[in-house]
Amino acid sequence: MKKNLLTSILMTLTTTALFGLAYPLVVTGLAQLIFPHKANGQLIVENGKVVGSRIIGQGFSGPGYFRSRPSAAGNGYDAANSGGSNLGPTNQKLLDRVKLDVAAAQVENPGTRVPVDLVTTSASGFDPHITPAAAEFQLPRVAKARGMTAEQLRRIMAKHTEARQFRILGEPRVNVLELNLDLDQQFPSATGTKLE
Repeated sequence: MKKNLLTSILMTLTTTALFGLAYPLVVTGLAQLIFPHKANGQLIVENGKVVGSRIIGQGFSGPGYFRSRPSAAGNGYDAANSGGSNLGPTNQKLLDRVKLDVAAAQVENPGTRVPVDLVTTSASGFDPHITPAAAEFQLPRVAKARGMTAEQLRRIMAKHTEARQFRILGEPRVNVLELNLDLDQQFPSATGTKLE
């Protein structure tokens, strides 16, 4: 009995040391050596200041900026409260919110079908991408606010449109933060607020 208890305690201490300390330290060390930018959150730095992460969505307002997907994380893009709303597709609260968002989007671009990702949240609440259709929907507003032609804006959008991974996984997508930062550099906007 004593031998079994001692063996159990030693195994617990050994596996805790190996898998709770040594393994995470080795993996973290290798990640820092092999791809430090990704291991540190793919932060985007502008003028010495972190303005966001390539892999975490954030809100934008103002007519000169492309807008991200809506976020159900806390009060919107709240990193301490990530997650979707957990409202099912037949939930009246969700249906009412989506109807309001569709109506608001159609005021901006009448007669045009609203892409679903502009009125629905992602599972995490932090999706940094929108579909090319969602970017195209917002194009007239952003081009007008920045004094650009639609064709100039489409060229910049194409630069920030990522294809399917390995040509089969996922869908084409546009990174909103990178697109807006590029627009700020090439065509500064006199109107709007960058971050919400």
